Amino acid sequence: MSTRGVRLCLITALGGLCGGCLVGPDYHRPEVPVPTRYQELPGWTPAVPADAVPKGDWWTDFRDPLLDRLEPLVAVSNQTVRQDYANYQQALAEVQVARSQLFPTVGVTGSVTRARGETSSAAGAGTGAGTGGASTVINSGSLEGTASWSPDLWGAVRRLIEENAATAQADEATLANATLSEQALLATTVIELRMTDADIDLQQKTVEAYRDALRITEAQGSAGITATPPSAVITARVALETVEASLIGLGVARAQYAHAIAVLVGKNPEELDIPHSTATPALPAIPAGLPSTLLQRRPDIAAAERTMAAQNAAIGIAVAAYYPTLSLSAAAGFSQSPLDGLLRAANHVWSIGATGTETLLDFGERHAEVAAARAAYEGAVASYRGTVLDAFEDVENDLSGLRILAQQAQALDVAVRDSIRGTQIALAEYQAGTVDYTTVATAEETQLSDQQSALSVQQSRLVDTVSLIGDLGGGWSESELSDPRHPKKPAPAANPGVASR
Repeated sequence: MSTRGVRLCLITALGGLCGGCLVGPDYHRPEVPVPTRYQELPGWTPAVPADAVPKGDWWTDFRDPLLDRLEPLVAVSNQTVRQDYANYQQALAEVQVARSQLFPTVGVTGSVTRARGETSSAAGAGTGAGTGGASTVINSGSLEGTASWSPDLWGAVRRLIEENAATAQADEATLANATLSEQALLATTVIELRMTDADIDLQQKTVEAYRDALRITEAQGSAGITATPPSAVITARVALETVEASLIGLGVARAQYAHAIAVLVGKNPEELDIPHSTATPALPAIPAGLPSTLLQRRPDIAAAERTMAAQNAAIGIAVAAYYPTLSLSAAAGFSQSPLDGLLRAANHVWSIGATGTETLLDFGERHAEVAAARAAYEGAVASYRGTVLDAFEDVENDLSGLRILAQQAQALDVAVRDSIRGTQIALAEYQAGTVDYTTVATAEETQLSDQQSALSVQQSRLVDTVSLIGDLGGGWSESELSDPRHPKKPAPAANPGVASR
């Protein structure tokens, strides 16, 4: 066999050795117990079409113009989201750093030296003259290319790439989760602002009703009606003043909600003016789907699962430290003194070498590193399973909350109607002189309490709906995660000169 053939065989064998060895455990996603149905949903829950699940702009189902205008700003202006985006970009760069270790490092060096030297000369023999010398300037230089490579014999670099890729995907899922969380927080804050506006409207109507009641009481007291003692006037005035004070206090909560909304969309509080609105968000119906789909729809579950995969790859990196390492180096170039004619073939120099290292005794360091990596993996498994359990708990809480609140809302609707009717009857009887003002005051207080309770339940139902959307993943899917080891190629641009069919 020729020398060239021997070299080709050696290169092929080395390439096979480098590509075939991968120490450490391969990753397999651990199984987690998944219920067949949610406890809050009766019987077997059939699968629903994917279109029924909230997707994309899920907040539009609440039919609130403020939500429609501000929610898209969260993904681009919210500072928490921007921080997680920067973390994701850093993780992608770390994948490229790890990948570069698979390839040789190539460099070039050059040098030029200028030095002064002495040249000696001898006088004619037998003259008895001494020797002397003349100074000479000598220019010398070199130009050399270098290459070094540490072949990934045991897969440590490939495990590092695997670890960094999984970490990047975890950061991508964390970014999606942060975006969803901030969007849900914005929706919740807008709902709280809207319900505060509704409470302000209710309090203003109550103030007007109490003023009318005070005027009636004062008129009857001036007329000397026996059923209207001076204490009745005081009672009516105190009730009015109390509601007016409560109305003023609502302004504090509204201002705080408005400021929080501005910060969530990346603005200073004074930059965003939110006018009072008499409309409240609509209450959408959100299908829960099957529990098994929750594992693919929650970005926090995906982040925990990818973290688990990264920790599994870290075990392989630790195991690879048990095996020897090989480093190859080569250099070729030119060296000449004096400098003239540097690039001639006669001045060509080269070198090639290999270095192998193996740790013989480390007093348990590598064993401890592997044990630490395995423990970190087991911790990631527990975190993943805990995240799944928390996810099921969140959805069950949302479903039970919405079911119970719906029943409570129906009961309060009846109570509000009855309390309004009771106030009307009490006021009519008071004007007729058949009851004292205490009956009217009690009826008005009951009506206001029931109406505020109804508003509170409506707010809780809206907030729980937002929570359910977030806990179901907000339309996000695990398939949206990209693998940084295999970047997706952009789709080719359509030719504008060709009509599509």
